[in-house]
Amino acid sequence: MERTILHCDLNGFYASVELRDRPDLWDKPVAVCGDPESRHGIILAKNEAAKRFQVKTAETIWQARKKCPGLILLPAHHEEYRRVSRRINAIYERYTDLVEPFGIDESWLDITGSMHLFGGDARDIADELRAVVRREERLTISVGVSFNKVFAKLGSDMKKPDATTVITRADVPAKVWPLPVTDLLFVGRAADKVLQEYGVRTIGDLAAFGREGLVRLLGKQGGQLYDYAAGLEHSPVTRAGESPPPKSVGNGITFRRNLLGWEDIHTGVALLSDSVAMRLRKYALKCSTVQVTIRDPNFRDICRQKRLGSPSYVSRDISRAAMALIREAWNPKVPIRALTITGQNLVPEGEVTEQLDLFRTDTTPQRQRRERLEHTVDGIRSKYGKASILPAATVGEDIDHPPGHAGSIPPPGGSRGRDRH
Repeated sequence: MERTILHCDLNGFYASVELRDRPDLWDKPVAVCGDPESRHGIILAKNEAAKRFQVKTAETIWQARKKCPGLILLPAHHEEYRRVSRRINAIYERYTDLVEPFGIDESWLDITGSMHLFGGDARDIADELRAVVRREERLTISVGVSFNKVFAKLGSDMKKPDATTVITRADVPAKVWPLPVTDLLFVGRAADKVLQEYGVRTIGDLAAFGREGLVRLLGKQGGQLYDYAAGLEHSPVTRAGESPPPKSVGNGITFRRNLLGWEDIHTGVALLSDSVAMRLRKYALKCSTVQVTIRDPNFRDICRQKRLGSPSYVSRDISRAAMALIREAWNPKVPIRALTITGQNLVPEGEVTEQLDLFRTDTTPQRQRRERLEHTVDGIRSKYGKASILPAATVGEDIDHPPGHAGSIPPPGGSRGRDRH
């Protein structure tokens, strides 16, 4: 039986939430942005009035203001966005138990098995969802309706705001294939650059190119993109909480100021390693490999990897590996703008086997004690807040980091307020 998938996309989500109780700003160009003093000064969301000035998400504040000198900037309140997102998904769950969030403001719904309970017409159900969200949350959504997740998402992007777009199999040649190839899910700049060299400019060009040719050009991704373009994508809508375990766990920071010297670098590494380790423990996974990505002030990146002696989710193990990589690859006199530490090659903690090594200084009991200690720290943070226990290297430092981070350092005088995690 043909599936019926909806993709629901909240329109200008952050900006719409901020403007719900600000009718004086509804018709003015408004954008939600990060904090320019922390060098997170980019546009996170914009309203329809700002879109008319070509203000774009992820561009810098100065670029946006150059286009729109009267742009009104509002701070982000991420805790509120998360609360609203949970309420919106609860609305979706009235129509099906198959709801898969795709970020904070988008979700797929598989209504194949429940359509008959709501009249049996997918477009009518999409229109009803739009009306319910508008009435109960004073927000608008765009809904794409199709036979798979990729085309449902494509449909929700085709007409905004507050619209329903249906893409049937019969619609694909006329409605989908003429679109730019970059409109297709996961066609990024790198893939687009390669495809353009071979004359692939539309989704139809991609479908006509053929699977084998695309695999030769782009590897495994090429086969995936062919399936997407040809309407052969069949991945299921996965309930929240039933997603497959992550393939990697990482955290990155653009610092308030550049890191300079080993002491600064160690502070940044300690902060990130603590967060990565905490998230690994949350998933009950250990990493076998640590990857470090370093960005300088000119936005040049280098990436290095190191295999651990045994899989771990202890922050000290991750920090030591990361520092070893940086010492091998970096001149401490060169400033660091941003760091990302990622745990890769993940293994469920229950599947890790110990191999005796006479030359290792840490014993199994010692590792187990460290693991128990960090699990205890997780419990304290869960009860008293993530800033209740901090990595020692970060106390009193001013490098800054994303609030809500496992090792968040509270500013003098109290809370930093809500911001992007």
